[in-house]
This record gives sequence, C-alpha cells and structure tokens, in this order.
Amino acid sequence: MFKHLEVLVAESKGSLLTGVLAFAAMIVTVMQTQAVPILGLIATDLGVSTTSVSWVTTATLLSAAVCTPLLGRVGDLYGKKPTLLVVLVVAAIGSVVSALANSLGTLLVGRTLQGVATAIFPLALAMLREQVAPARLHHAMAIVSGTLGFGGGLGLVTTGLLTKGAHPDYHVVFWFTAGLSVLALVAAAVAVPATGTRHPGSVDLPGAAALGGFLVLLLLPISQGHEWGWTSAATLGCFAAAVVFGVAWVLIERRVAAPLVDLAMFTHRPVLFTNLAGMFVGFAMFLLFMGISYLAQMPRHATGYGFEASILRASVEYLLPTALASMAAAPLGGILVGRIGGRLVLALAGLVGVAGFAWLALAHDDTGSVIWAGVVVGVAISLAYAAMPALIAAAVPHHQSGIANGINSISRTVGSSLGSAIITTLLTAKLLPRLPLPQEGQFTVAFWVGAGACAATLLAALFGLRRESAQPPVTMQEPSTLMPCPTDSSKVAAGMSGD
Repeated sequence: MFKHLEVLVAESKGSLLTGVLAFAAMIVTVMQTQAVPILGLIATDLGVSTTSVSWVTTATLLSAAVCTPLLGRVGDLYGKKPTLLVVLVVAAIGSVVSALANSLGTLLVGRTLQGVATAIFPLALAMLREQVAPARLHHAMAIVSGTLGFGGGLGLVTTGLLTKGAHPDYHVVFWFTAGLSVLALVAAAVAVPATGTRHPGSVDLPGAAALGGFLVLLLLPISQGHEWGWTSAATLGCFAAAVVFGVAWVLIERRVAAPLVDLAMFTHRPVLFTNLAGMFVGFAMFLLFMGISYLAQMPRHATGYGFEASILRASVEYLLPTALASMAAAPLGGILVGRIGGRLVLALAGLVGVAGFAWLALAHDDTGSVIWAGVVVGVAISLAYAAMPALIAAAVPHHQSGIANGINSISRTVGSSLGSAIITTLLTAKLLPRLPLPQEGQFTVAFWVGAGACAATLLAALFGLRRESAQPPVTMQEPSTLMPCPTDSSKVAAGMSGD
C-alpha cells in the first residue's frame, strides 16, 4: 500500500514538473513569433524604415544563437534549476524593457534579452531526464517539446488579439510575455526541484566566443540577406567570416581540456542527423506560419487570390487550429516514441509534413483546405519535436544533455531563420503588375519548398539514423543525491557505441 502511494506521489510530482517546464518552454516560441505580425506597426509608431525594424526579430535570433549553447553548458556544470531561474528573470526583464520602449534602440535591447529565453528548452529537457522515471520520460519530453509548435502559433494569435481595434498598440504585446515570464518564474521556483549532480568542469570561454561568433556571422546574413542583397559584399563577407570562426572553433575545441562542445558528441551520427532534422523542421514551421499568415491577408479583390483577412482573423481563424493541433499531438508523439522509437516517429513526421505541404501547394484557394492542411503540418511538427529529444537522450550521457539539446535548439533556430528568409525572398521575387504583392504562384513554390524540407527530414530519419536509434532511448536515471552508478555509466557507453 505504501509503495503504491509512493508511486502515485512520484507520478504526481513528475506531472507537475512536466507541466511547469512545458509552460516555461512555450514562452520560447511565443517570444520568437510575437513580433512578426506587428513589424509594420512598430515601424510606423517609431518612425523607422522597414529595413531597420527587421532587427527586432534579428536581435532575438542572434541572442538565442549565442546564449543557448553557453547556458546549456552552464546548467550542466552549475545546476539546471538556478540557471533556469536566471534565464526566466532575464526573459522577464527583456519583455518589460520591450514593453516600455519608445525607441528602436531600447526595443532592440529588450528583444536581445528576450532571446536568452531560448535556453529554457534544453534546460527543461535535461531536468526531465534527471527527474522523470524512464517509463514516463518519452511522454514528458514530448509534452514539453510539443509546446514549441503551440507557442509559435500562440505568439501570432495573441498578437492579433492584442492589437485589434482602431488604435493598436504594440507595447501590450510585450506586457503579455512579461506576465507569462513572471508566472513561469514563480512556478519554476516553487515546483522545480534542485536537479541532479553538478558535473565537474568549467565553461570553455574561448570556445563559446568562437561558436557565438560563428553563429552570429552565419545567421546575420541569412536574416538580413534579403535587405542587403544575397550577393552583396556585406552578405558574402559575413558568410566568409563565419567560415573562419567555424574553423577557429573546431581548432579550439580540439585543444582545450574541457571543450564547450565535445566534437565527438557533435559528430556522433544520431546527434548529427537529429540536428539536421531539427534544422529542416524549424524551417518548415516558420515557412508554414508565415506562408499561411501572408496568404490569408492577400486582398482577393486586387490579386485574384487570398482571403482578405485582418491580422486578427489570419491569426485566429487560420493559425490557431494549427497551434492547437500541435499541442494535441504532443502526447501522441510521446506514446509513439515509447512504442516504435524516435527514428520511426521522426520519419512519420516527415511523411505527414510532405502530405500537408503538398495539400497547401495544390489547394490553397479554399479556406477549409488551408486550415486543415495547416493542421496536418502542425501535427507533423509536433511529432518531430517529440522524436528529437528522445534521439538526443539516447545518444549522449547526462553531463552533456544541456549542451546537446542546446545545439539541437540552435539547429532549429538556424532553420527558422532560413525559413523566414526563403519565404520572404520567394514572395518578393515575382510581383503582380503595378502592385507590390506576390504572384499566387510564389505561394505554390513556397509550399513545395516546405514539402521538400519535410522530405529531407524523412530521409534524415530513414537513412541518416541507423536502426539502433529506433530503439527507446537509453537513459541514465541519476538520483538527485547520488552519483551515477557503474551500471548507468555502462548503459550510456552502450548507447554511444550503438552507432
């Protein structure tokens, strides 16, 4: 009887922890997408150009790229709960600064601080791996991962709701995320236990600087290339400098005693192809949200296509169903990962995504088709998010969980920035005569590109990940007060040698 009671108590604590971490992780993509629909409003209110206001999204992207792997490593070394609380404090401060901003410079400071929130996700997954029983781990990871797709849609929907009316105000959008951040901070402080053993080591600052420089110089031209010109000296110069920093990072990591990223782990086949899949999925998610949002707002009376939707209607009617479907599919993803393994779930996600994007490409002239096709792709994204943490957990030991999931988060960030850049480029490549609006065929091309990204995810799962990766993740459950036992270490070694 007492044993049964202990199991129930442990399960309730695990459910509470999962719920709190899922809510915190949701904030990541809410912050990433909330500014996208109101860039024009911000530019008008602040009196800045379209080129200048694009930095509102770029600042968050670059901050996430630099901080996520570094904070993942800090969490591994110095404790995940204190690191999570600090990240939530910074995210809340960034939201407040953004909400109070009346100049572009101040707003960029706030958005840069908001970008730090991206580290919440890898920290959350690492904590689940330490605190949740192996039998429930797949389900818990899937729930937390599923909130990313839901949060992306929620950010767009809430922005539409908060800026409706004759006199929209962008400040209230950032007050909303400030409230979410404070709520998540309080919940995490109360409900999240101090997790796991702090692993010995130190932060590799030279490696962090080189990796940060590489990511900034890679993402900057991707996000600004449309404005600068893809063959401009600034764009090509940034790409060339990124190569230099990338080579420097590899050389540093090979020489330091405690590297920020273990290159053997980074190039380990399951980790490498899971990160590639993460890039494809991040690409597909942003291309979906932005593609449907733009399509819904096209003035049919002038273009012959589109649905003449307001920002509010585009968000609620066309995007909210996709966000809800992503959230609803998360538990299913966890069940499937536990039964058939992460590899096959990732392959299934790619297949479903191809079907959804093909539907959009072939039949986007009807509201029902656009909504339901978006739902299909939303389910695919949720399944992929459920599979990737399981694949990472099966491939790396506990002391590398934070940094490994941090790198996977960055791969999705790179994909998201590519998705944003590609759809912007496609929709401005061929305009209607005498109108600054895209030809309908450009949406068709964009949706086929999305199908291609999902097909690449399918190929990465089937041919990049070997069959060993399809087995349920090999996890090492460390009691929070004990060092890992030899048996656990041997399991991890077996997982790493499965390739």
